Amino acid sequence: MDEFPVRFFDRGSEKSVLYRQLPHWEQRGTLCFITMRTTDSIPPPVLDEWYQERNSLLRSIGIDPANSDWHSLLKRLPLDQQSAFGRRCGRLWHGALDRCLGECLLRRSALAAIVARSLEHFDGERYRLTDYVVMPNHVHLIGAFADEGAMLQQCESWKRFTATHVNRELGRRGRFWQQDAFDHLVRSESQFVRLRHYIADNPKKAGLAPGEYLHYSRVLGDSALDLPG
Repeated sequence: MDEFPVRFFDRGSEKSVLYRQLPHWEQRGTLCFITMRTTDSIPPPVLDEWYQERNSLLRSIGIDPANSDWHSLLKRLPLDQQSAFGRRCGRLWHGALDRCLGECLLRRSALAAIVARSLEHFDGERYRLTDYVVMPNHVHLIGAFADEGAMLQQCESWKRFTATHVNRELGRRGRFWQQDAFDHLVRSESQFVRLRHYIADNPKKAGLAPGEYLHYSRVLGDSALDLPG
């Protein structure tokens, strides 16, 4: 992988936004907070509540959620409104995840280790990680990617590889991860620090005991990173 500067979000630089169930912002070299969750981490009744809240948020900014083109309408709004919508949806999403619902298979150390090894495998080649935590039913991480499009591609690669190996360990087949991931471009050093603390504190908030999660945090100042500030 070619060297690239690791930075915080630059509103004036080129970026891309892809809309699925959630908006996905990408910018070359920008640190991104990413959440991936297992398929059963948010049961249907809880997910229905999230959709209701999301639709209420859309109505509050003048968009009819029943309109099949609501993603395009959202793109036409000022960036501040788009960002506020994404942050609010994210807070609701993470609040549901922190309840540790579902089978919570990643509570098993052997399965969590599969995910951790996958996250670290191409660190420094395809991407640069600063932090991650493998929770019983989801993963949070902060990383930077070489170009636009690489973030979602890498998330899909992580999910395919780990799902194959976790299912093999369990003697199962089928989808393990939810298709959509939540992501948020890190906008400042202070936000970066807050997100690192959020990742580190997530197991405590969920009431997990040692051995029920895996946490990693790179020491800042490491030559592998060239952060601004």
